[in-house]
Amino acid sequence: MKILLAEDHNIVRNGIKMLLETTPDIEIVGEATDGKQVIEMVNNGQAIDIVLADINMPEMDGITLTKALKKIDPEIKVVILSMHDSEKYVVQAFLEGAAGYMLKNVSADELIFSLMFIGNGGKYLCAELVMKLIDNLITHKQHQQEKTIADLDFSVREIEVLQLIADGLTNAEMSDKLFISKRTIEGHRQSLLDKTGSKNTASLVRFAVQNHIIH
Repeated sequence: MKILLAEDHNIVRNGIKMLLETTPDIEIVGEATDGKQVIEMVNNGQAIDIVLADINMPEMDGITLTKALKKIDPEIKVVILSMHDSEKYVVQAFLEGAAGYMLKNVSADELIFSLMFIGNGGKYLCAELVMKLIDNLITHKQHQQEKTIADLDFSVREIEVLQLIADGLTNAEMSDKLFISKRTIEGHRQSLLDKTGSKNTASLVRFAVQNHIIH
């Protein structure tokens, strides 16, 4: 697998080069300090499978380089290696055609694995960013759930009826217990079904328990 390193910091680039050169099946075929140099190498016929590029480079940054390479030679895969863990950069990189996004503190084993995986046609996001995205998704989902429940705006009486439904009482029994008519009970039951989007009593009770509306 032929890899070109695009990184303007010599120490970082040399460190990556030393690491990858000791890996079987990986050959470093070139080095560049900015995106324009990469484009020149490609235009000059340099055979490249993967460009491992930083985002922040002079002349042409990694994102712009990714976009340009997709037009020149879509077969060349670009893997971003960056210090930026912002979701904005990750999304932008993949939208422009990147095959991978890695943080610079990634382990050697994960970096090598990602390059092999991408070389075989896959796309890769480093484990640290995956965990961050999962945490964000969970937090967003919980917030959405809390907001949805808050927006339902149950009345005190509806919650009483809901608890009695869960306890297995009939409309007649609830009517006697709450001193209201069966017709009013039926109205509360229908309102609860409509507000929660439940199809029947069983799904209504399940929704209420899962969302801690009743115990």
